[in-house]
Amino acid sequence: MRILYVTLFVVILDQATKLAVKGFNIPFLNFSHAGMYHGQRIPVIGDFFMLTFVENPGMAFGIDLSLNVKLAVTIFSFFAVIGVVYYLYLVKKQSFSLRFALALILGGAIGNLIDRTFYGVFYGYSSLFYGKVVDFFDFDFFNIDLFGRTYDRFPIFNIADSAVTVGVAILLLFYKKHQDELPDSSGSKPESAQPAATAEPGSDAAEPQAEVKIDKDLTEESKNVSEPDNRKEVQL
Repeated sequence: MRILYVTLFVVILDQATKLAVKGFNIPFLNFSHAGMYHGQRIPVIGDFFMLTFVENPGMAFGIDLSLNVKLAVTIFSFFAVIGVVYYLYLVKKQSFSLRFALALILGGAIGNLIDRTFYGVFYGYSSLFYGKVVDFFDFDFFNIDLFGRTYDRFPIFNIADSAVTVGVAILLLFYKKHQDELPDSSGSKPESAQPAATAEPGSDAAEPQAEVKIDKDLTEESKNVSEPDNRKEVQL
């Protein structure tokens, strides 16, 4: 499925930006990138848009979770990824907007799942499945009350969060169109197949009638031919 190239692009872009922000080392290549220090802010468009490095131990947009819930979310995300891949296969012949939205959601889910699963081990601060998600996009829109917390800026997010949000927005925007594309449970195929089924008995029933008609015609012709011969014999 070529639409998975969209998913691959999202994952690569997401991980590349996170590694650029957090930094990384490649010992066997003798290469290291320092990245940003935790909490550092780099203004891009004044105070409206800044790059702010934070690590999110919970869900998207900085929503914090307990360790047990975090593990449950990681496991759920893993199975959700499998479910989206399977559903993408089922709708591989549907509209591009539906497949594109699902590919974005899949890429975002995989991107954050990599953080939660491997970053703790890769950076040496936690065990498997307990990593923290790297966030850095920081916008100053308006105050937001979310899950009992007040944010004076929009929650800091990343490429993966953006991909999931855009994918969901596309699904909602084209909801009616996507619903019309889903196959009907009653199905139109049985209705279209019904005339063919009724036509077959009709054609079979018509064949004996045609044979009977031909036999009657042949009988009448034979009578007409035989009658003059009989009259000739009587005259003689």
